[in-house]
Parts: sequence; C-alpha cells; structure tokens
Amino acid sequence: INFVLLISRQGKVRLTKWYSPYTQKERTKVIRELSGLILARGPKLCNFVEWRGYKVVYRRYASLYFCMCIDADDNELEVLEIIHHFVEILDRYFGSVCELDLIFNFHKAYYILDEILIAGELQESSKKNVARLIAAQVGILTFVELILENPLFFMINL
Repeated sequence: INFVLLISRQGKVRLTKWYSPYTQKERTKVIRELSGLILARGPKLCNFVEWRGYKVVYRRYASLYFCMCIDADDNELEVLEIIHHFVEILDRYFGSVCELDLIFNFHKAYYILDEILIAGELQESSKKNVARLIAAQVGILTFVELILENPLFFMINL
C-alpha cells in the first residue's frame, strides 16, 4: 500500500497516511486528483480505479470514502478486505464510527491504522489484538495526561 486516504463526500480529507515518499506539493495534487476521480464515480461502478500506473481501491461507508493506493500487480480484493477490517475495528472502538469521530479523535484513528498497517503492509489481522493494543495506548496517554496536569501530586506520592 502506497498511501491511505479518507475523504468525505464533500471532498474534505479526514485522514491521510503516506507509505511512499511524496513531496507536499505532490500530496496535494494526488489528493485533488483522486478526490475528483472517486467522488465523480457512480455507486454502481467498480471499486478499483487504474491511476498513474497504480490501482486505487476504495469503498464508501456512510459519508466517507476509504481509499488505498496499491501497485498494479497487488491483489485488489485483499485491499478491500483490509479497508473493511479497518472500518470494523473503528466501529468496534468508537461504537458505530462516524465522520465526527474521525474529526475529533483523529489521533485514535491513526493509532488504529498504525496497529493494522506498518510500512504499507498488513501487520495485525486480529481485531481483538488491535483493540487490546489501542486500549493500552489510551491508558498510557491518560496516565501521562494525569501526570502533566498534577505533577506535584505524583512527586509527593512516589
């Protein structure tokens, strides 16, 4: 996987993750091109698009398009399953995920994506393991926030 994009129906980018090197100018151009291409496609058309020698696999869930760019010889159906896997984990974590969850808790969506994909390769296929790891990360962050809010309390109680 070269990159992951989450785009709203209005064309707003909600999440991006780049696994191949692109300059900021190239990223902006890629996002503009792909959002125009994907948003203009009808709902009955195929979920695969050939683009610049790559394939873009996308799937719409509610008001969001989940897009992944892969090499031309990669398996599109496997990537559709990875997209679905990501959405299922988001649903499990947020309890029926919506666009607002991704706007206000984007860092948690990135945590989840980083547990599933590393360097553009599927690393964790177990939903339970991902949920366990994310809960541990959130627990650590909560603890650190408590320390930062009350540093004196923790120094006294050590």
